[in-house]
Amino acid sequence: MTDDVPPSPAEPPATRLWPTVLGGWMLAALVLCLAFAGAIASLRFPDPDDAMRLLEVRDWLGGQSWWDVGQHRLNGGDFAMHWSRLVDLPIAAAMLVLDPFFAPAAADRIAMTVVPLLTLFALMALAADLTRRVSDVERAKLALLLAPLSIPIVYQMRPLRIDHHGWQVVLAMAATTLLVGRPTARNGMLAGLALAALVTISLEGLPVAVAITAVAALAWAWEPSRRAFLMGLASSFFAAAVLLHVATRGPGMFAAVCDAVSPAWLAMLGVAAVGLSIATQFGARSLAIRFGALAVAGLACAATLLLVAPDCLRGPFATLDPLVYRIWYQNVPEGLPIWRQDGGWAAMTMGFPIVGLIGTGLAWHRAERAAKMRWAILLAILVFASALSLLVMRTGATANALALPGGAWALLAMLERTRRIGPVLVRTLATAGALLAASPGLVAGALFAATPGSASHPSTSTPSLPPCQGVADVRALAQLPASTLFAPIDVTPEIVAMTHHHAIAGGYHRNTHALHRVIAGFTDTPDVARVNIAASGATYLVACPGAIEMDIYRDEAPSGLWARLDRGERFAWLTPVPITGSPVLAWRVNNSSRTPLSGAPVRP
Repeated sequence: MTDDVPPSPAEPPATRLWPTVLGGWMLAALVLCLAFAGAIASLRFPDPDDAMRLLEVRDWLGGQSWWDVGQHRLNGGDFAMHWSRLVDLPIAAAMLVLDPFFAPAAADRIAMTVVPLLTLFALMALAADLTRRVSDVERAKLALLLAPLSIPIVYQMRPLRIDHHGWQVVLAMAATTLLVGRPTARNGMLAGLALAALVTISLEGLPVAVAITAVAALAWAWEPSRRAFLMGLASSFFAAAVLLHVATRGPGMFAAVCDAVSPAWLAMLGVAAVGLSIATQFGARSLAIRFGALAVAGLACAATLLLVAPDCLRGPFATLDPLVYRIWYQNVPEGLPIWRQDGGWAAMTMGFPIVGLIGTGLAWHRAERAAKMRWAILLAILVFASALSLLVMRTGATANALALPGGAWALLAMLERTRRIGPVLVRTLATAGALLAASPGLVAGALFAATPGSASHPSTSTPSLPPCQGVADVRALAQLPASTLFAPIDVTPEIVAMTHHHAIAGGYHRNTHALHRVIAGFTDTPDVARVNIAASGATYLVACPGAIEMDIYRDEAPSGLWARLDRGERFAWLTPVPITGSPVLAWRVNNSSRTPLSGAPVRP
């Protein structure tokens, strides 16, 4: 941690934070490893994307091109992906280091445990440094200890969570930490590099990156002496984004896409760099003129995107097939607003940011001179991230991370009051109350877990069909000979990552035709679905009773294929195949007959 903010005489130097950072992280890592030991042993992924990420890394290490992130075991080998190789690098590096010393299965598990925990370490260190820069070392220690008490943060950095979201949180925190430090060109360039990596990993980080850049620009307008930082950030952001794009996309660097960094987005960043450079020439003019110059630069960026790629203004999901958008995308929780979430998850996501907003606001109000500016910068970014979390839940972890300094400030303020309470019992209860008040998301999580039926989706499937409840249920499909499975979207990553099978589609939006085929196959009438399934080339149709996805299909199409199979109906073109020891249902697709069979409900 760079000591950009000189400590006061009564304050220990930044290096004194490292023992607390290391100790706090080691304790958090131990607790998480113990809590998720069963998941690590059975390789029970937190999310289908983690299974797909593992497969992507394995394919790369197995010889697939660095520039080819497509999944060739889906949709007949034609399944495009928009992911970045940057996230694959630490996972692959860990596997290569561990491979000479451990069996492949053990090396995979260790790598997928260590890498997320290292992102947690980076986040805790940044939380401490950010808090020290805006406040003091005492609150910095509280901030890093509050980090592993935030459920949205822990979820993105727990063992086996190897997808990109944890790195996005870390990079956003790194850029913010640099922004509240000394406004030097070096810090600006480092912040720009962090933002370039953030958007390269996933373009869903662009709103936060734009917000951080905008706050840096507004800070310059208020204090023209911050010009060096702003110029370093803008130029580095653009240059690093170009270099990372060329390095990670290679021959596909000129593809006109809206869901990842592309020439259109790079053009916008280039115009932003030039526009900000011109705007800062007005540093000696009035505040109003400086704000006006920034407004012109912002309008130039928007105009560039409008002229070069107007479709990108509609968002990456605007081209989704209507059926796919309604049944699939509108049921992906992480992309939905907070009011579409379960109440418990909403409270866990937004509880701590609210505390952080209150603490940050009070700290800004009471701060003086340079500290007031640093708190103002953090408050502006936190307000944006919290507002964005209301619209898109996946931003919740970033908002929780940015709330740590304000949460630590509020916690210490409460603890200082409790210390003045005389009676020991009352003081102890007040201290416990302060800790609970500073971590409302954790309290909400405990209540959520204690509520019967809240931890899982309440299935209403036919009782005669036992529900799928574990990874072993899906992995039992390995009993079938290697073939192509027409499987539900959500379990497809698990199937292709952990068995020898191919499948049709996972939940990745570039493949709207394949997604439509799977959804239509389960929701169309049996005769129409048969044509769709046969055209996919699948040998088997498989289903997972009780899964949220299957219940959606049944509820959306009561006369559709899955709804009728769920009721126990049989069809001549589907031959039941038993899957020993698993509630997963499987049928061999037989194209020789269209005649439905009648009879009593039968479970294969």
